[in-house]
Amino acid sequence: MRRLFPVTDPTAGAAGPADREWSLDELADAYAYPGERRSRGDGTEGVWLRGNMVASLDGAAQHDGRSQPLSSAMDMRIFGTLRALADAVIVGAETARQEGYRPARARDAFARRRAAAGQGPAPAVAVVSAGLDLDFSLPLYASPLVPTLVLTGAAAPPDRVDAARAAGVDVVIAGDGPGVDPARAVRALADRGLRRLLTEGGPRLLGQFIASDVLDELCLTLSPTLTAGDAQRIAGGPSVAVPRRFGLASLLEEDGFLFTSYRRIG
Repeated sequence: MRRLFPVTDPTAGAAGPADREWSLDELADAYAYPGERRSRGDGTEGVWLRGNMVASLDGAAQHDGRSQPLSSAMDMRIFGTLRALADAVIVGAETARQEGYRPARARDAFARRRAAAGQGPAPAVAVVSAGLDLDFSLPLYASPLVPTLVLTGAAAPPDRVDAARAAGVDVVIAGDGPGVDPARAVRALADRGLRRLLTEGGPRLLGQFIASDVLDELCLTLSPTLTAGDAQRIAGGPSVAVPRRFGLASLLEEDGFLFTSYRRIG
């Protein structure tokens, strides 16, 4: 892996083998959450919400409903690193179903780093769902190392809320209607001490975070593949009134895959 655009380290690539595989520690350093996080003015100071998505050259976020065909071994290493740095991973219910989500696991390679940051052994998974049409017998809900959270609205079906709580799921109300308000979801997680946040989509959920102006960073893998078809983009849903500018923070490359990180400007 090479850093093609050494934004964070002007000397990167000046010496040493260019194509060696980066260690997990080096990846964790490259993707570390910033020490200085923006003041939101809404009670969530110190929170940083990053998204992690993959897209094909022609803009597809999925192939046959899943992101895996667009991915690579290094993409999955970065995926795992981003998870290992987070306090909580936020995911839409449909993405959790399609991608077969399981509980986040503790990884020895990141144990010392997480302990030094005051984090638990693994990130919590927070599933966003309006109707709570979820199978609470799945390992994601029934046997996680860290209790899974479900983010929903105040008008969610009461029987499904009861079923979730009976299964040991922490139900978080983050909206006045059936759905979740993205800004309230971020505040609710911050209130639980979960401030290093990672969303893995899907596209509709990422689009909601963008439209609500709560996304701080996008880690986007550009896959050297073409899919055609009518697959979703990485973000869907409501449009923003004025496009939000993000600046390039880092750019890595391996086997034609570009691993980018963009952070909001201002």
